[in-house]
Amino acid sequence: MNTRLIAARVLARVLQDGQSLTTALDSPAFIYDSPKDKAFVQAISFGVCRQYHRLDFILSQLLDKPLKDSEVKALVLVGLYQLSFMRVKPHAAVSETVSALAKKKSWAKGLLNALLRRYLREQDTLEAQANQDAVAAVSHPDWLMQRIEHDWADHAAHILHENNQQPPMVLRLNLARTERDSYLQRLADLGITGTAVAFCPSAIVLEKPVAVDLLPDFADGWVSVQDTAAQLAAGLLDVQAGQRVLDLCAAPGGKTAHIFEAQPQLKELVAVDVEASRMQRVTDNCQRLKLSPTLIVGDAADPASWWNGELFERILVDAPCSALGVIRRHPDIKLLRRPEDIAVLQCLQRDILNAAWSMLAAGGVLLYATCSVLKQENEQQIDDFLAAHPDAAELPIHADWGIATTHGRQVLTGMESMDGFYYARLVKNAVH
Repeated sequence: MNTRLIAARVLARVLQDGQSLTTALDSPAFIYDSPKDKAFVQAISFGVCRQYHRLDFILSQLLDKPLKDSEVKALVLVGLYQLSFMRVKPHAAVSETVSALAKKKSWAKGLLNALLRRYLREQDTLEAQANQDAVAAVSHPDWLMQRIEHDWADHAAHILHENNQQPPMVLRLNLARTERDSYLQRLADLGITGTAVAFCPSAIVLEKPVAVDLLPDFADGWVSVQDTAAQLAAGLLDVQAGQRVLDLCAAPGGKTAHIFEAQPQLKELVAVDVEASRMQRVTDNCQRLKLSPTLIVGDAADPASWWNGELFERILVDAPCSALGVIRRHPDIKLLRRPEDIAVLQCLQRDILNAAWSMLAAGGVLLYATCSVLKQENEQQIDDFLAAHPDAAELPIHADWGIATTHGRQVLTGMESMDGFYYARLVKNAVH
């Protein structure tokens, strides 16, 4: 199948059906002739999602009336993305995109050809017009721009810019098995350039992404792929030997594994996630890393259905959130997330926090984490929680990363090359 057509059908599933980009790309309906073809489809699909609002604005300038056929519209966007952002020769981009149209849609070939060729003729004017349009210029939906500008007025331009960049590939070393300097040298011997992160002992940022099977001892669990911001959780949780630890909303298991790698002498590490399919990913990751946490499929907000009543000394609440801090890794978030989602997520976060608190031992520490940059899900959530729980106190986070907020610490997307992330530490005190 033509790679442009596959990309268009992937995008139609996102734009029309509301599928996540990852789910659409992984569909068995799409068969690739080679790994190179699959990589090309992924590059176009991610790129169109990243630049959708800009490309859609340009398309609106080229059309007299909107295109009703979602697949044809997606193909035009595929063509525009190639012409504007990829190193594809213009004549090849046009001819290959036009020829991708299925026979039953041959009616659209002339239209598609005309639109792409007109873009080439008027490219400078159209791009200038896009730069003057508030939404198109930054390629974000208006509601999201407003939320980010409201919360982070001084940083909004930086966040919006970083959301549209390709993120780095970051490695998490199992420091129980290898030292960072020696692993960096092993990478260098293979021609892979990496940089150590000063404030995160396990993290290496690669200059260029590589296939995981090229990483030394990946199959044996010496190294995993995880953004630096997510790697900070294990250190902030400060687990000690002999403790019972709970990881709520644990899938895909990166933080679960890192906690166990950092402290293998735990009494028990329990990881909970509500979806069995997502828990399978935790199982797979832990098997590769040769780790054996207790895995439970259950609702974090309803511990009565799975908890045995034994308290935990440490709890990580990796809360369900808008994921607006990881847009650069999942650009379809800009297309699928809706403003009304935030209040719903905020209620769920509150319910999970309350449930987790009931399972925390006196003197125990709860770490609240999201991959969001919205204050409503982060410091405001913690402010509300502290007001409602007299036995809760905040433990300050002193760090060389992120921004100290009213409660907790916020990493904004792109800071020290990290994803957007939030952390707050709470300790449970006895009430007199």
